[in-house]
Amino acid sequence: MPASKILMSDFTEDYETMVPFQTLLACGYTVDAVCPGKRAGDTVATAIHDFEGDQTYSEKRGHNFALNATFESVRAEDYDALVIPGGRAPEYLRLNADVIKSVRHFFDAGKPVAAICHGAQLLAAAGVLKGRTCSAYPACRPEVELAGGIYADISITDAVSDGNLVTAPAWPAHPSWLRQFMAVLDAAALLETTAA
Repeated sequence: MPASKILMSDFTEDYETMVPFQTLLACGYTVDAVCPGKRAGDTVATAIHDFEGDQTYSEKRGHNFALNATFESVRAEDYDALVIPGGRAPEYLRLNADVIKSVRHFFDAGKPVAAICHGAQLLAAAGVLKGRTCSAYPACRPEVELAGGIYADISITDAVSDGNLVTAPAWPAHPSWLRQFMAVLDAAALLETTAA
């Protein structure tokens, strides 16, 4: 069964973590949720970002999300896909050299990657956006462009695919983001089957 890895840390965005985690599980994927410095059974605090008419999103404390794998014990090579939720987590995760190495593996191998909202901060830090179209929360546009990416200025309910990369601006895009990601996963699985 295909396996996906979800990278997170404290104050990962609640919806952007739980919804893809549960969706992939419901579709038959094995999903390992990991955080550097924490073990399976530990929890990460989540944040709920909402759009309430202010100049930017509001932030509230979310749930405790239980990790089901240990970052230091898993190998990127053992996974078929990567999911990077947004929230505050990517600004911290991008400081970890092992996380950067893991993200680069998925791009070097052409494996499916889904990133949403502030997940683009991690992609930019990993140096994988040059010439790639990438959506993100609008405040991350400078990071996408400074990393050589092409910022996709799309509706908050839309997503964009560029080869193996599927991105979206924020959790209101979940239906489009996950539908496009599932299509990329299906295409990758078909390619692997025909190559075998």
